[in-house]
Amino acid sequence: MNKLFILVLATLLMSGCSSAPSVPKGAIEKGKASYYADKYHGRTTASGEAFNQQALSAAHKTLRFGQRVKVTNLANNKSVIVTINDRGPFIRGRIIDLSKQAFSEIASLKHGVIDVTVEQLD
Repeated sequence: MNKLFILVLATLLMSGCSSAPSVPKGAIEKGKASYYADKYHGRTTASGEAFNQQALSAAHKTLRFGQRVKVTNLANNKSVIVTINDRGPFIRGRIIDLSKQAFSEIASLKHGVIDVTVEQLD
């Protein structure tokens, strides 16, 4: 009984040491998306890449760099596939920051913030 308790405790402790949350392929988040301000164009992202407003890229708080996701605008059902290469957004309620190019493929830039789903692809 004592050995079983120690095994269970060790398993729980080891699973808590993971550096990134384990999220299955196809997992979907729902929230708000925005896009980067022009002042970030050319700056280095958290992944080390230079940020490019014309690329199909995005920032997410926890998804791994290189992760491809499908972002769908809930108002018009338009989607775009982007690659995560930065961290953020750091504004409450927002789940993803898109490059201007990516945002413009699913909404007018004048909207600024839109309701979206984010689906992991690979």
